[in-house]
Amino acid sequence: MKHLPAQLRWERRTQRPLLMLAVAFAVAYAVPIVMPDASRTVTQTCTVVEWVVWGAFALDYIVRLLLSDHRGRFVRTHWLDLCAVILPMLQPLRLLRLVSTLMLVGRRARMASQITLTTYVVGAVVGLLMFGSLAVLSVERESPEGNIKTLGDAVWWSFTTMTTVGYGDHAPTTGLGRVLAVGLMLSGIALLGVVTANIAAWFIARFEMDDVEERRQTAAIQALTAEVQALRAQVAALSGVVVPTPAGPAGAAGSARPAEAAAGETEALGGTARYPSEP
Repeated sequence: MKHLPAQLRWERRTQRPLLMLAVAFAVAYAVPIVMPDASRTVTQTCTVVEWVVWGAFALDYIVRLLLSDHRGRFVRTHWLDLCAVILPMLQPLRLLRLVSTLMLVGRRARMASQITLTTYVVGAVVGLLMFGSLAVLSVERESPEGNIKTLGDAVWWSFTTMTTVGYGDHAPTTGLGRVLAVGLMLSGIALLGVVTANIAAWFIARFEMDDVEERRQTAAIQALTAEVQALRAQVAALSGVVVPTPAGPAGAAGSARPAEAAAGETEALGGTARYPSEP
């Protein structure tokens, strides 16, 4: 068995625990928004869970950095992870913790070899739809001029925004809400492009498979035809029948094979065929 690097072993072992922590973060982020009248204890517990999950992903980044053989290259190739780790430390806002944790979860999920592109895209769509709805609801609910007051309104707005439809019946009025709208629109366009490219690649792959199969069948038919012609020639040679040969390379008409020559070959093979002129 090939020895795996320490960094790769760490990433494989921590995939599932980190994904479970991501689910816990989603619940902790959603509860105070969906239940604005929740007790102070519930709100504080959710805040602690959010910080713990972010800390776990930050610790994961530090451990992977220490286990990497080339730390400078690791920092250069994982600069988004570093930004996501530093971002909440600059300003302890819940929205920054949301953005940074989503970035870390997304980067970590793409490292999992068993996660296919389709699964990743579906998860990204659901995650953006859910967190976008919760985030815009948290900043627009208290706005005097806002019209996004319920979770249903927020989900509808997020769906129309991600699909770039934009009916206009619900729209953010605060500056932070509009920033969220811009991010959601850009993410929706990017995901739509990924889905379109994935579907196009699937169709191209199917067409290539059909073309290869057609060429294989054509080659098999040609080989079978050549074998049948060879067998007919052998049978004709043994029975003394005149067999027409196909046209030559220059396009000249084929010539008939003399029956005497075929009979001579048969006699040479130990047969009893005789020339037609003999009594």
